[in-house]
Amino acid sequence: MRGISAKSLDEVLGAVAAVTTGSGDLGAELFTIVSTLDREPALRRVLTDPSTEASAKAGLAKQVFGQQISKDALTVLETAVSGRWASGRDLTDGLETAGVTALVAGADGAGDLDAVETELFEVGRFVRSDVELRQIVSDRGIAPAAKGELLTTLLSGKVSATTLALASQAAAARTGSFERVLAAFGVTAAARRSRLLAEVRVAAELGEAEKTRLAAALAKKYGRDVHLNIVVDPSIVGGISVSVGDEVVDGSMSTRLEVARRRLAG
Repeated sequence: MRGISAKSLDEVLGAVAAVTTGSGDLGAELFTIVSTLDREPALRRVLTDPSTEASAKAGLAKQVFGQQISKDALTVLETAVSGRWASGRDLTDGLETAGVTALVAGADGAGDLDAVETELFEVGRFVRSDVELRQIVSDRGIAPAAKGELLTTLLSGKVSATTLALASQAAAARTGSFERVLAAFGVTAAARRSRLLAEVRVAAELGEAEKTRLAAALAKKYGRDVHLNIVVDPSIVGGISVSVGDEVVDGSMSTRLEVARRRLAG
């Protein structure tokens, strides 16, 4: 977001940071608000109308949502509607970001953030591995609630409640495909501790000492801590391939062999 929307988003995230209890519930409540506002464009327009006094918009938000959400969620919502947004969509996108931030903060406070980062990556891989499932969770023609129920059936008991909530919200596909949104949520989780995410592809599982050395080397290279998402892929034969954002460092044996083959072929 840019301009007035970026300023308002900062204020909303500040309100989230000020909440000291119930971060997990707060995230879920904010996602519910987003869903309602997505279904009610007229309400969204009123709540982002720059000609309406902030106090009036906050009062309307309390009237509509006050009996359904906690005091903390209402505080965040009132902060949001009191701000200025370039569009109604920016308001709902900002509230979704606030919900993700609240869930990530709750996981961090519970000591579960490392696990959530890894689980988000694994959920993405799981969905990509199933063509039909991949199509379903990215189909905006299917109700988000139905997609959330499907993911709950498939993932319940296998990932944390935080990861399941984030995956279900990603399935709403509000700002892009499921995979793109889930990856963005993963970046938000990593940013909680100012970390980068690295996808590491190896032919065989790395030992803890090897992971520690690799993480240290990448941290030195990028000047920030790095969370490793390890993928065991026998097809690379040997060596290692590391992706950090758009940068790929490919030292796998399969790639070296392919380069050599191309050179021989002229």
